[in-house]
Order: sequence, then C-alpha cells, then structure tokens
Amino acid sequence: MSTKGTPLLYGVGNPLMDIIVRVSGEMPARLGVVSGSMNLVDYERQQEALSSGTIVRRLPGGSCANTVRGIRWLEQAHGSGAPKAVAYTGAVGYDREGDGFEALLDTEGVVPLLVRKHTPTGSSVILVTPDSQRTMFTYLGACRELAEDDVDLSRVRDARVFHTTGYMWDTKTQEQAARSATRAARASRTLVSFDVADPFVARRYRDSLLQWIPGNVDVLFANQEELQELTGHRSNERELLRAAAELAPTVAMKIGARGCIVMHHGTECRAAAHPAERVDTTGAGDAFAAGYLFGVLRGLSVAASAAAANILAAGIVSVDGCNYDALSAERVRAEIDPILSAPRH
Repeated sequence: MSTKGTPLLYGVGNPLMDIIVRVSGEMPARLGVVSGSMNLVDYERQQEALSSGTIVRRLPGGSCANTVRGIRWLEQAHGSGAPKAVAYTGAVGYDREGDGFEALLDTEGVVPLLVRKHTPTGSSVILVTPDSQRTMFTYLGACRELAEDDVDLSRVRDARVFHTTGYMWDTKTQEQAARSATRAARASRTLVSFDVADPFVARRYRDSLLQWIPGNVDVLFANQEELQELTGHRSNERELLRAAAELAPTVAMKIGARGCIVMHHGTECRAAAHPAERVDTTGAGDAFAAGYLFGVLRGLSVAASAAAANILAAGIVSVDGCNYDALSAERVRAEIDPILSAPRH
C-alpha cells in the first residue's frame, strides 16, 4: 500500500500483538494481580501468564491501534472505499511479529507508518476470566523506544483528528512524541483526541496528565474509575463530570453496562448501552472511542456519536479480542445507518 495521501485520522500509540488466553476465575489472584488490571512486566513474567490457560487468538493490538482499526472498519462497513482514511505510527522490532503487525494493519486498510527498532516487538497477554473481565500482562518491547522524530508531523497537521493514549506516558521519549504531535495538531487546528486508557495510567501519571490535558485535548475518553483517579472526585457522577469538564471541552465517560455520559461544552448527554452478550471486554473502550470518532468525522451530533460508540463497543464485547472481522458488517451497518441521518453538530 502506498503511504502517500492525507489521512482523516492519524493515531500514534503502542503496537502490541495481543494474545488472548482463557483462564479460570481465580487465576489473576494466583498470579498476584488484580483482575481487570494492566500490568507492565518483563518477558519471563509474561511467559508465566501465557502458560496459565488456553490461547484462543492472536491479534494486532494496543489501545490506539484498536481505535484506528475500528474507525477504518466502520468506514469500510459504510461503503467508504477511500484509501488512507486512517494512518498509524508506533515502534516495532525487526522481527516476524513486527512484520505481521504491519501486514495486518495493511490488510485492514490502515496506513502502517511503523518505525523499526532493534528491540523485539511488544506484546500483551490478555487473560480472560469466565466473567469476561480481562487482565493484561504487557511487555512493551520496541514500543518504549518511539521517539519524537518518528512521528510524521506533516500528517498530523493535515489530518482532521489526531488520536493518542495515556500509554504514551510510559517513557519520556514516547511522552515527548505525543507532546510534539499535539503541538503540531494545535497549530493546525487538528482536533486532538486522547484516551486515558487505564486506571493504572491515571494513577501513575496523574500530575503530568493534569498539567497537559487542559488546553491540549479536545475530546477526552475515560471510564469512571479513570476520571476519579484524575480528578479526585469519588462522591457522585455529577460532581465527577463537572470536575472532568474542567479538563477538556468534550469528556466522554464510559459507565460500563449503563452506557456513557458525554459532557460537551457544559451540556450533558447520556446514551444507554447497546444490548450485547458479553464474551470478552478486551478492546471495548478502544472500540467505543472508534465509534465516537467515526461520528465526529461524519459530523454527527454528540448524542449520535455516543450511540455509534456504544454500538461498536457492544459488538466487540461479544467476540474474542478486539477482532472487528468477527463482527457482522451488515448488522452493525443496519444499527448505525439510522444514526447517520440524525441532526448534525
């Protein structure tokens, strides 16, 4: 695939091969971690987690890549044959996993602007318990070496949306890359979308994120726990949203089985969750961001974008891993098409 052209959305994140492993309900505790957590580990610790159950699937992953893939999948499902609609940058190794990651993105219609490092490609072993909760053991590998010069700032400036996640704060070089790309986006009025991505991120990098998000982020994605960690408000949703609204003009707060609440320039919008049979929650938040940004790119209202986000997230929790190809494009299109005729922004 040619890498020339202007993307609608440019994402920068951590490319990880996701390895989905089915385990017993007590396995996370036996491994000494909290169920539902994301744990940065070394290679040996990851191998311990890998051997704790049954491998069911390997997929290209990482929060930002999952979101970018979801937007491209929705574009294709709705008849947009436009190539180069979305592009993605991250660091992978000179290895088979890096080659595979690039090939899979290319096959899915994402422009893979990957950089190669002399470190193995990162991976995430995702333990899925019978309650559909996922616990991650992540070895970042080459991800950690992404640098400011690896990001194509001209594409950031030309894109309509720049998207990244809190995982970029894992190393100083990654953080610098995210900050540099955001400065380029702000200078060109490219909308900046940011997903906190994990309570671990919110706790570990709270001070830095609270300093950076205001004035830089246009659309902030987070679940309730992540916003509680960032703002310090834990009493009720209304106070939490008011505090979160100080961080960004639009805050999309995921509230699990109840759907989401979006605070947009001081106006609250609630969207009920879309019905789904829970199989695996891996990538649900990433798919939510993809659905919402799909709405933004289509010029939909906040309510319509939130509804699209809930539909795609519901689809992803009904399959193993963040596997968009396992979804019925016809069914998702039938669910989202009525939304596309809703009032625009």
